[in-house]
Amino acid sequence: MVRRAVYPGTFDPITLGHVDVVMRGLKLVDELVIGVAENPGKGPMFDLDTRLNMVRAVFVAQPRVKVVAFKGLLVDLAHEQQAQAVLRGLRAASDFEYEFQMAAMNRRLDAEIESVFVMAREDYTFVSSRFIREISAMGGDVKALIPEVVIPYLEAANRAN
Repeated sequence: MVRRAVYPGTFDPITLGHVDVVMRGLKLVDELVIGVAENPGKGPMFDLDTRLNMVRAVFVAQPRVKVVAFKGLLVDLAHEQQAQAVLRGLRAASDFEYEFQMAAMNRRLDAEIESVFVMAREDYTFVSSRFIREISAMGGDVKALIPEVVIPYLEAANRAN
């Protein structure tokens, strides 16, 4: 049986913290499906297609990673992808409460799908997509915190605003 997990997120934009979670998750599973959430309620900087393109570009050389769009329930994505687990990254204690509640709700919806948490590397505990967007929009340098392929997308978005 193939061990498969889904790693959901908005990835607006994808950061090196996300990449770290993916690479560490690949040590635990045979295949990892990155689910890029439509999530219009969050008012993303990048549209869904752009976010999908960024994430795919980051993992183009990683055959064990699949990138898909999704909306709706995470357990439904896990079923569609025949995944046995949900992978999540934790940066700080403040992430834990939300993630704990989400894992409990997902377990209530489907007790067969496990939630697996990996702690962020210390270098990335402060990195969030929101901070990347805000700092970049104000002219700050975030190049050391995002994959190189994301830089042109972020620069173009900032020029457009």
